[in-house]
Amino acid sequence: MKRTKVERQRLLKETIEQTPFITDEELAKKFSVSIQTIRLDRMELSIPELRERIKNVANNQWNETVKALPLDEVIGEVIDLELDIRAISILDISPDLVFSRNKIARGHHLFAQANSLAVAVINDELALTAKTELKFTRQVIEGERVVAKATVKGKNDKGLTIVQVDSFVENEIVFTGLFHMYQSNERKGEKIT
Repeated sequence: MKRTKVERQRLLKETIEQTPFITDEELAKKFSVSIQTIRLDRMELSIPELRERIKNVANNQWNETVKALPLDEVIGEVIDLELDIRAISILDISPDLVFSRNKIARGHHLFAQANSLAVAVINDELALTAKTELKFTRQVIEGERVVAKATVKGKNDKGLTIVQVDSFVENEIVFTGLFHMYQSNERKGEKIT
């Protein structure tokens, strides 16, 4: 079904309001038009590109909230955060994050996304990773988007905060990790063991 430009732009605006982190590529598929058409529609409607929308949301909601590290030091873009409860970030796998021969993402980028999210979710001036338990479940390739979801699980018997981070490409899990996090406000003067 072919829509008029006015109808398409109205639906485009509604779609972006409901799912602000949707890509131009996903919008092009949804509306059966070219990516360039979507970009022109966004420009006419004064809707910024995805990266700017993410930055605007992050800056407006979390700049004053995140304590353990500056938001711009989190690997990936934070799109949801509730301190000491949960956090979500997205990382688009660009050519600089992959091995040149096979276009597979370097594992340390997936780890860095998960680890920095585990630090960001902690409501403390200092949060350090004391121990991790990791599992990579499948390779991630160039062009894919990794969504990391961190959930604070509680404390272990040594007083460390446990944060579980699961990373997905679409609905498929690609990485999972348990991060045992040291916090300064609860164990001042104690040595990490």
